[in-house]
Amino acid sequence: VQLVESGGGLVQAGDSLRLSCVAHTMTFMSFDFGWFRQAPGKERELVSTITWSDSSTNHAESVKERFAISRDNSKNTVSLQMNNLEPEDTAVYYCAAGTQTIRGPSQVDYWGKGTAVTVSS
Repeated sequence: VQLVESGGGLVQAGDSLRLSCVAHTMTFMSFDFGWFRQAPGKERELVSTITWSDSSTNHAESVKERFAISRDNSKNTVSLQMNNLEPEDTAVYYCAAGTQTIRGPSQVDYWGKGTAVTVSS
């Protein structure tokens, strides 16, 4: 399974970005997906997840009111809509896929290479 992210960039605080992840697989609907991020000098953290079974979602407390994850099974795509971005959101964002419920990196079977998001104040 190959995961290819896009949509990162440099924005100002308060702006929005939409990240996309295209999954090159014939079994897209059998995976849970997640977005992780890693800021310089910090550990990779789970941001948002979406299940394969009913597309239920979960978000980290720090982004719950601002980010939304979605999936389009017809296009093998998972998206992360990020609104009201803050400088603290600056990180490399990684798309992840797993056959288990994703609660952290150990449940991830496949990783994308990441897309960088920089939020200036």
